[in-house]
Amino acid sequence: MTRLLVASRNSKKLAELRRILAPELPDVEVIGLDDVPAYDEVPEPGATFADNALLKAREGFAHTGLPTVADDSGLAVDALNGMPGVLSARWSGRHGDDKGNLRLVLGQLADADDERLGAAFVCAVAFVDADGEVIVDGRMPGRLIREPRGANGFGYDPIFVPDGHDVTSAELDSADKDAISHRGQALRALVPHLLGRSSLS
Repeated sequence: MTRLLVASRNSKKLAELRRILAPELPDVEVIGLDDVPAYDEVPEPGATFADNALLKAREGFAHTGLPTVADDSGLAVDALNGMPGVLSARWSGRHGDDKGNLRLVLGQLADADDERLGAAFVCAVAFVDADGEVIVDGRMPGRLIREPRGANGFGYDPIFVPDGHDVTSAELDSADKDAISHRGQALRALVPHLLGRSSLS
């Protein structure tokens, strides 16, 4: 079976990507960075999600020779002028500190009016193989709430209510979240570019 590398060690994110990609690419095994020999991962210095996603995909392909998918995503808050943005995962100072990031964002919004709590999850997904590079994106608009709810998601999911819903992303089940999520949109946009690639056949 052909292998497709997802350049991530985030187990929850990897599970999400597998759920979305597996039905579309049934003959492809989706693996993560923990499934390949370790290499030095570069920082994410890009000014945009696309910059960072492409950097990670290029690194994965260069070090493993496997067709590689990478994503970069984050939360853009109206009242914070689009931040945390590309800094979402390390907004409180330490990469991946979900609770610290939540507390900091909620603290920064404590004096913001409710109508300024609009936000969107934004994602860029990059794919790199010997035949070239592809970048796609996705966006899930919504609004923030002031107290976390739900345990099904990760990151900022417990304070984000997608448009058209009255529950947070962390209260949605996996199938419902995948159907509307920024990452789900981007991955579904990527699939047509993957079908027929020599590296995946």
